[in-house]
Amino acid sequence: MRVNIVHPGAGELHYEIRGIVEFAKKLERTGIDITWENIGDPVAKGEEVPAWIRKIVATEVSQNSASYGYSPTKGLQAAREFIAADRSKQGTVLLAEDILFFNGLGDAINKVYTWLNPDARVLGPNPAYPTHSAIEAAHGRSDHLTYKLDPDNGWLPDMEEIRRTVENHPEVAALLVINPDNPTGMIYPKAILEEFVSIAREYKLFLIADEVYANLAFNQSDFISLGALAADVPTIIMRGLSKEVPWPGSRCGWLEFYNLKTDPDFASYARSIEEAKMTEVCSTTLPQTVLPAILGDPRYLTHLAARRAKYEARASEAVKVLGLSPALNVVKPKGAFYLAVTFKDDYLASGTPKSAANPKAQQLLDTALKDIPKDAFDKRFCHQLLAATGICSVPLTTGFNSTTAGFRMTLLEADDNKFTATLQSIKAFIS
Repeated sequence: MRVNIVHPGAGELHYEIRGIVEFAKKLERTGIDITWENIGDPVAKGEEVPAWIRKIVATEVSQNSASYGYSPTKGLQAAREFIAADRSKQGTVLLAEDILFFNGLGDAINKVYTWLNPDARVLGPNPAYPTHSAIEAAHGRSDHLTYKLDPDNGWLPDMEEIRRTVENHPEVAALLVINPDNPTGMIYPKAILEEFVSIAREYKLFLIADEVYANLAFNQSDFISLGALAADVPTIIMRGLSKEVPWPGSRCGWLEFYNLKTDPDFASYARSIEEAKMTEVCSTTLPQTVLPAILGDPRYLTHLAARRAKYEARASEAVKVLGLSPALNVVKPKGAFYLAVTFKDDYLASGTPKSAANPKAQQLLDTALKDIPKDAFDKRFCHQLLAATGICSVPLTTGFNSTTAGFRMTLLEADDNKFTATLQSIKAFIS
């Protein structure tokens, strides 16, 4: 092309969670049964949406209702008023006008980084959910700036490290927390969240909190929304229906803007995100239409409690089984439905080659490993695990922008026996 048409940040766009699927599909054709532990889709893992929720959706669809038309750009007034009222019950002040709907949080995350000044950066966690890290890196045209989550300290961050990074990088304009965290399942304690607020206030930053798993914190008293602590600090909270209902196919997420009037630059930035959404007209109407009826139903709290109990039991079992391996470090998650496992130094140094389940799979594995650097231990491990057992997990380093090697699996398997067998297969593979 006479003009370079490739975006300067395009090389930063990686999504290993789905990238490993192509290799898995090739292995599947050799006769290997694949256990999909790579993606957090409860429905795909066999979890049924309750009949009463499906009835609410079906009733709405069966009517010649407004759900077939456009919604306002910001979202349906009834849905925004419901969310604002729910935050009020929790002691947080949020205006319905300060809520903006998107086609899933992926859409929202994209807009948040895309419409940030090109010279401004967001400091985020490491490991990090790749939609955040990849899009922020593409926006900044360089590696995503991170603070480390420490598996030896319950995956909590070092706040002094964060402060030093902010001081040394004047381009940092915002701090990101994912709470409950993906991929670790860690929940930020109140004291640490207050330190984030303090640093943001001192250095005139804004805060971003991805809280899409808020209602899946195992002990709800452990979770505190950053919006409740932000006081006078400009803050964006991210929520959605995908993981919670669960309804990933709804593509329904939203941003909550707090303290818009405290800083004119933040207000202008928020307005630019809204105007960017306006060029798309609006977000999907149906999920917004039924949101108040689903989330406001008394049965919804019981539904969430049952899901939390199941995931916590899965987490306990995973820690019990995999924690016995001398090769692994396993920290029990406190929320969401993921397990991040890291490798001990002795195992990392071993570099032990593993065989595939059959000769054709071995050929595919050998070919794949030629393109993976020898020092990318966890990526090689995940490919070997997949070729030997059919378990499709995601490496932490290339999948979650992590400086700590390991892998992430889910706690979503609906079949108890299959989940136990998956854990035993991983343990046996490592042994």
